[in-house]
Amino acid sequence: MSELQELSARLAGKLARYPEEERSRILSAVRWADGLHRDQKRASGEPFFVHPLAVAEILVDAHMDSQTVIAALLHDTIEDTGLTRRELRREYGKEVEALVGGVTKISQIRGMSKTAQQAETIRKMLFAMVKDIRVIMIKLADKLHNMRTLAFLEEGSRKRIATECLEIYAPLAGRLGMSRMKDELEDLSFKVLNPRAWEQIERFVAEGESERSGFLRTMEESVRREAAAAGVPIQVDSRIKHYYSIYRKMRKRGRALAEIYDLAGLRLLCDTPGQCYELLGLAHRLWKPIEGRFKDYIAMPKSNLYQSLHTTVMGFEGKMLEIQIRTHEMHRTAEEGIAAHWLYKKDLAGQTIKAEQLTIINMLKSWDSSAVASPEFLEEIKRELLKDSIYVFTPQGDVIEMPKGATALDFAYHIHTEVGNHCSGAKADGVPIQLKEELTNTQVIEILTAQNARPHLNWLRFARTHRARAKIRHWLALNEPDLIFDRNIVARKKVEPPPAAPRKPAEKPPEPETRILDQTKVGIRIGEERNLMIHIAGCCQPASGDRIVGYVSRGRGIIVHKASCPNVRNIPDIGERHIEVQWETVSPKATRRFQVTARLTGNLFSEVEGALKKFHGHLIEGKLEDSGLDTLEGFFTVELDNAGDFGKVMKSLRTIPSVVNIRAAG
Repeated sequence: MSELQELSARLAGKLARYPEEERSRILSAVRWADGLHRDQKRASGEPFFVHPLAVAEILVDAHMDSQTVIAALLHDTIEDTGLTRRELRREYGKEVEALVGGVTKISQIRGMSKTAQQAETIRKMLFAMVKDIRVIMIKLADKLHNMRTLAFLEEGSRKRIATECLEIYAPLAGRLGMSRMKDELEDLSFKVLNPRAWEQIERFVAEGESERSGFLRTMEESVRREAAAAGVPIQVDSRIKHYYSIYRKMRKRGRALAEIYDLAGLRLLCDTPGQCYELLGLAHRLWKPIEGRFKDYIAMPKSNLYQSLHTTVMGFEGKMLEIQIRTHEMHRTAEEGIAAHWLYKKDLAGQTIKAEQLTIINMLKSWDSSAVASPEFLEEIKRELLKDSIYVFTPQGDVIEMPKGATALDFAYHIHTEVGNHCSGAKADGVPIQLKEELTNTQVIEILTAQNARPHLNWLRFARTHRARAKIRHWLALNEPDLIFDRNIVARKKVEPPPAAPRKPAEKPPEPETRILDQTKVGIRIGEERNLMIHIAGCCQPASGDRIVGYVSRGRGIIVHKASCPNVRNIPDIGERHIEVQWETVSPKATRRFQVTARLTGNLFSEVEGALKKFHGHLIEGKLEDSGLDTLEGFFTVELDNAGDFGKVMKSLRTIPSVVNIRAAG
């Protein structure tokens, strides 16, 4: 039996739970899709239809509905066969057609770079997901099977796909609560991007297997015995943390692999939330808890619906052990996330679980069209939607989720636009803090307002969230007519001295007021020049953090050069046509730009951030490009409270294993 026949038979054998009519439609889709892909092959040489079958099987195993399974079987037909959306709709209806359309890549557009095309495809997919969350379920299953079979592609393609998976799809699975899929996507990507580290961790885990098994067995027996004595029925599972999680711990703590002691964990499953807390007390009686390592996600669930108690204890033989305690239902949600009980399923109380309960869906809904069309969209998605969150409280006790790194100013705009616009100060746990101060988990944040308070340009430097920055820009655009916003540059209209009084007074029409009404087509009038747009000079190509000057050209708008660009000195009328410009993200702190060469890796940005945090620094901007020789080249702009720490920062950055060379770039 061929692999294709084996897969088809296995899928058919798993369809028993579907009603007869739905089962028949799924098998009809199998035959139709098989015919459409008949002559196509994968890079491995196997029939292409193996892939749609495997994607459908992943979704059947996740207990998804028949429409999702049919869409999975047909998800590559529009892109890779001659099938049209109209034909697909006629055969299987609008619902399946919309799902397939949501996961179909954007066609190659002339003049659009590969990066821009990738960003547009992801943008399309994410906003299709807002309408129907099943779109992302199909895409994640598609990515998972592709990652499982990545070995047949050439190395450059493997690394590009693995990087995209690690930066976008694995975090997205995490935001949807699908930890099992997230862990596998991370490990598969990690193995491609850093094979040496993968092999080192794999070898280390294998070498300690015997000793670790004995330790875990002893711990399991103890907790089972105590739970039985207390009359609490439990299921105990022991586990080794997945390899990428271990690697992250090494990087975060700056330790060698041999110094990571909490590689293993126990998971205690019970029937009720009350029993969870009873088991927590039992575990703490058996072993001393480690201070600061307890988290209660039952009382305060994560935004992806995850619930559990986490504690770390000092177990037998002086070895640390992480223990997770949850109910069986919580465990199903933790493993499968939105797939466990979602829009089309019922929870235990008989209520449908709405997609709107997921924070990521509501955040995407709040993004306006100008933002999603911007070239920075993909970076905004990575930075704000796919990174870790913190949870803070209002004075009334409401829990507010914010992206890690958010400031008090971001919190003010999250509460309400007018609260942000009239924000005059903030308190954290009753203590006054600066508006630019980063918030930390579980703080109680109070925003102080004043009628005469108003946004100013510096606020754009303090705000970290898309919502806050958009609201500040909007207010400034309406109330500061001498400012121009385009890309991430702010230009200020040059104030001309009043002209000498003419000998013969003649009335001139008043200069029209300049207002920014459309952020995507910002214009201004200076003298007789209209519709001035901001353009980056091609000769010196200034990047965020560079000292810059603006020149009002005839017909081309405002051209932004580096202040050191030799061409600026050669412009005849630079004195008359100069305009003040500045980077929107420029920092009031000490900044420095570095040029870096590094081995190809998927997490250089996070490693740089980790090195900076030791000196209370922050990464403002970074640009990396694949040089084609398994190396990355680019620039980082960083900020520090103390300019004297830059030498120490440089030394710290050189200790990052993937960094080959680094030097100051101005």
